[in-house]
Amino acid sequence: MEDLKRQLQEYIPVNEQERNDRDLMLKWLGTGMDIYTRENQTAHLTASAWVTIPDHSKVLMAYHNIYHSWAWLGGHADGCRDLAQVALKEVREESGLSHIHLVNPNPISLEILTVDGHEKRGSYVSSHLHLNVTYLIEADPEDTIRIKPDENSKIAWFTPEEALRRSTEDWFIERIYPKLNQKLELF
Repeated sequence: MEDLKRQLQEYIPVNEQERNDRDLMLKWLGTGMDIYTRENQTAHLTASAWVTIPDHSKVLMAYHNIYHSWAWLGGHADGCRDLAQVALKEVREESGLSHIHLVNPNPISLEILTVDGHEKRGSYVSSHLHLNVTYLIEADPEDTIRIKPDENSKIAWFTPEEALRRSTEDWFIERIYPKLNQKLELF
């Protein structure tokens, strides 16, 4: 918890959304509640990845089975306190990529995401919050990609601009993916 707390405290928000979400994440960390596992059904930590190739001309998106939209890769902390490692693990699992690395060990984006209630593996999951930390990951464009059938049905490389057009989730199109594309220019 201390490493994440330090990362959040040192994180420099680029807009009001990040500033507010960072402050709320720090409050959640300060509650003493377990937010590293899904046992906290109200809010828990997740890690996402904006996966790009070394020249940053392409980003990797997966067609998410629950949300029926092209989306970034990522998943739940599930007890792991190193969210950068969670992001790397999720990219490997969801895409099949093996030659990947963090561009920066620190988050490049923070966001609190609302998750509508849904069915998963035959059980109902109530609406809740994902306290999400995003990392920039580079991949070898020659690596073979593959779907993870229980999570996604397609996976593909898109230009950063095309990634915006492929998503059908308004909030991500308006607030998240453009911000991540702008941040690509910083690296």
